[in-house]
Amino acid sequence: MRATRTLGVLGLAALSVTVLAVAPAVAQQAPSVTAAPNSGAPGSGFTVTWANFAYPCKDNTVTVLWDNQQPIGSGTFGRTRSGSAGVAVPAGASAGTHTVVAQSACDGPRAVFTVVIPVPPTTTTTPPPPVTTTTPPVVVNPTTTTTRPVVTTTTTATTTTTTDPSSSSSSSAPSSSSSGSSSTAPLIGDGALTLDKDNIQPGDPLNATGTGCSPGSDVQLSSLDEKVGKAKADGSGRFSAPVEFGTIEPGRHVIRAQCDILLVGSVDVSLTSATGGTSSTLVVLVFFVLIGATMLRRQFSALRVPTKN
Repeated sequence: MRATRTLGVLGLAALSVTVLAVAPAVAQQAPSVTAAPNSGAPGSGFTVTWANFAYPCKDNTVTVLWDNQQPIGSGTFGRTRSGSAGVAVPAGASAGTHTVVAQSACDGPRAVFTVVIPVPPTTTTTPPPPVTTTTPPVVVNPTTTTTRPVVTTTTTATTTTTTDPSSSSSSSAPSSSSSGSSSTAPLIGDGALTLDKDNIQPGDPLNATGTGCSPGSDVQLSSLDEKVGKAKADGSGRFSAPVEFGTIEPGRHVIRAQCDILLVGSVDVSLTSATGGTSSTLVVLVFFVLIGATMLRRQFSALRVPTKN
């Protein structure tokens, strides 16, 4: 009898433990998430609400993901295991059904959101009324014909011979020469190429300045098919660049500047020998020394006393 009572008490205790263990599992609800409203256009706002999340769970934060990839919002939850956040539909979202995920470290329920692309309103344009052109009537003035009397006039022509004085004279256009910077008008277009020297020796610096090119155009400088420089035109079509000869011979050299037009200038190259200048100076000095010696010799000859026999 005592054993039966003991077994009954043990069975009742086991049943109580089983009920207590099952009761929390039955009472606990699954985590959920909702979107309100659950449809809208790209860029429109909606509210995401989550509930029944496991608590505590790490830092108790929730990240709202669009299509489980793009974060669009975040929030937290406490002992109530619920929360909400205001988010917006991504601007580049396509039309159709998408998922909204409320992701915590422990849970990640999903909701469905439908993206609707609004149809642009149809604009109806009313054509302007036709223009009516009224042509004024043509008024024809009556034609009046006046007949003048015929007058007969007899004129005797006189022949006059005139000698043009300019026919026996000849004139020549004055020629002009300019010194300083040499410039030549362009062959094509409006512009000019100016060299800062008329005459140089090998190794002397030479600079070319030009106008008339298109703004920003490349300018190539050449002489006898040899590239001697390049530049770039500024906003007003001007350019400036040094001219550098690879090999140069004495004489006149033509410089061409090619952009969208062709500009031409020239420079003379001469060779001056330092030895030649020194030799000329020595010749002059020797000449004066000889003249002085001759004059001294004549003076000494005049001072000689004639010898008496």
